Amino acid sequence: MSQESQTGADRVTNHASESTRSPLVSIQNLKKYYPVSSGLLRRSASSVKAVDGVSFDIYPGETFAIVGESGCGKTTLGKTVARLYESTGGTISFDGRDITALSGKSLRKLRRDIQVVYQDPSSSLNPRRRIGAIVKEPLVVHSIGTKAERDDRVAELLRRVDLPVEFRNRYPNELSGGQKQRVAIARALAVEPKFVVLDEPTSALDVSVQAKVISLLDELQDELGLTYLIISHDLSLVKNIADRIGVMYLGNFMEVADSDRLFENPVNPYTEQLLSAIPVVEAAERAMKPTQVDIEGETPDPMNPPSGCPFNPRCHRSFEACDAVEPVLVEVEDGHQTRCLHSPGEKRADVLDQLPEGVSLADRSVDGE
Repeated sequence: MSQESQTGADRVTNHASESTRSPLVSIQNLKKYYPVSSGLLRRSASSVKAVDGVSFDIYPGETFAIVGESGCGKTTLGKTVARLYESTGGTISFDGRDITALSGKSLRKLRRDIQVVYQDPSSSLNPRRRIGAIVKEPLVVHSIGTKAERDDRVAELLRRVDLPVEFRNRYPNELSGGQKQRVAIARALAVEPKFVVLDEPTSALDVSVQAKVISLLDELQDELGLTYLIISHDLSLVKNIADRIGVMYLGNFMEVADSDRLFENPVNPYTEQLLSAIPVVEAAERAMKPTQVDIEGETPDPMNPPSGCPFNPRCHRSFEACDAVEPVLVEVEDGHQTRCLHSPGEKRADVLDQLPEGVSLADRSVDGE
């Protein structure tokens, strides 16, 4: 089955929200490919499919998290959604408007509604500018307010992210990592966006500081009605902030579900193995944790992905058909979707027709089953 024909099946939806309101962000069959050149003439010989036909919706006031191992494409997906990268295919809709091909003044105007908080505040803040100038910059770029109004807005933003107003006269190197990330958040909020993409916003911070930043983001969301797309490799971190989670692997989602449901009842082998890798300390947590299932091997080369299911070479539930059939994302219950031949929802005509001759889903041989 072609990727184009899978769009309907691959649609990630939140049915409870869909029945009452429209999504703020709607992604359909989004792709981001990077050409790979070879030879003396540096001709394009192939491409890396960093994002390969992803579709999902994010609703107003929701936090949607994308998690996965390094190299799975989650940061590329986030930056493509925010229109920092040009997509290779598919569509991006924001507030009911197709923004996929926006450019020039139209794209610049869109920046007021969509902001990004980057992974490392030490590299995203200009070390030669004072904090006040950094936070004020979006207001200047978008010609918002007078000089006095901008100064007042900077003071308000610093207070809102729990920083002393006097910090506006300091430079980034005079602040701790957590304080710098609060400055980055203040800068993102300066133009009153509706949607914020948070790319690993706490990975460069100490654990104790991470909790404070996550708490701050939660408070700001409630106070300002923000919608978040948060990107992280840390499932335990997003559990405390995400409404829904998309588990990504080699450019596409393997499982999507409400946060609580994903942790309580993962149905995709990749998700099971990621959850199994989360360290636990308390005896009660160990008792609730699923049986330990280690992820074997390394992430495959994206230039030479495996045939069939992309997770097949590392999967503890792999069987013969997994090497021949690339599963599509299907719903196993309301709002819970998975990309796996082991899903009951996968036993349908369009999948059965793709199975190699002599192989059926009933023939699968699974360790421990």
